[in-house]
Amino acid sequence: MTKQVILIFAASMLLLASPRGEFIFEQAPFASCHASTIVETAPGRFMAAWFGGSAEGNPDVAIWGARRSDAQWSEPVELARESKTPCWNPVLFTTRDNVLWLYYKFGSSPSSWTAGRRSSSDGGKTWSPAEHLPAGIIGPVKDKPLVLPSGLIVSGTSVESYRSWACWVERSTDNGRTWTKHGPIIPDRGTIQGAAGDTKLAQVPGSEFWNQTFGVIQPAIVPVGNKRLLMLMRATGNIGRICYSESNDEGRTWSQAKPFTLPNPNSGIDAVALRDGRIVLIYNHTPKGRTPLNLAVSRDGETWNNFLALESEPGEFSYPAIIQASDGAIHATYTWKRKKIKHVVVPLSEIP
Repeated sequence: MTKQVILIFAASMLLLASPRGEFIFEQAPFASCHASTIVETAPGRFMAAWFGGSAEGNPDVAIWGARRSDAQWSEPVELARESKTPCWNPVLFTTRDNVLWLYYKFGSSPSSWTAGRRSSSDGGKTWSPAEHLPAGIIGPVKDKPLVLPSGLIVSGTSVESYRSWACWVERSTDNGRTWTKHGPIIPDRGTIQGAAGDTKLAQVPGSEFWNQTFGVIQPAIVPVGNKRLLMLMRATGNIGRICYSESNDEGRTWSQAKPFTLPNPNSGIDAVALRDGRIVLIYNHTPKGRTPLNLAVSRDGETWNNFLALESEPGEFSYPAIIQASDGAIHATYTWKRKKIKHVVVPLSEIP
């Protein structure tokens, strides 16, 4: 991969009109919601989850979800709640043994998270009791893990410590019963500083810059051929760009994180590898704030075409999730002004 990723701005292809979209709910028993996830449970049937409560980080925040069939979403239902502590960042995905998993985090802040999970064998209609993971194993921290044809799960996770963020990979060969941990994946400071040029990164005095929180979190992992995997990561504001890392051994070892030219305002991203080999990325194409929310496509993980703005009005449109459905269409969910979760569908024919 080249050190500098080329971003193609095709003005004629940058569509500002939103594709077919809908809110998963209009009214719900919580004031605020965030961090959605989506999975296809059967052809044409979907499930989404998110956390909701009075406000992010408050003890009443629980995991909520809804199922979509017959062209409509069910009413939100509570999926997980922990006593006197907030829940965070649910992730839905299906393993090769056809078990639907819900992973989530709980604790007063990301630096003190413990992970929980539940499973379903009927597409999310009923769930197993909540199980707490061992200390140090977080599971997929925000984005769905990569489940390879062999059944290998390559799960992107991360740790947010004081002044230091880092990504890790958790791998499982037995559908999540046991895990091995690999990493950390951290930024190459020299490469990032050298690539900054005349951006804000180079304008921050050295001692002041290095004393700020620095690093990457919340990785999305996609295959790019053979055993090669590409990790795309959210970065701190003093990096200001989406970062990437590569693995050539199915996620056991990774290169140091380096920056793309794609901006990142310290906000979550997600990506999916289409069945034809292309990669679609969903992210906020801005160095600051959480609007607009965009889609970009790449054939090689290096050259990106920013082709669609899902949202471009003032407000927060963030923490997206993206999948490809069985009919080829792209489905995404994301936070809509912290009040609702929006679901959009982009036909495969509209992806350049």
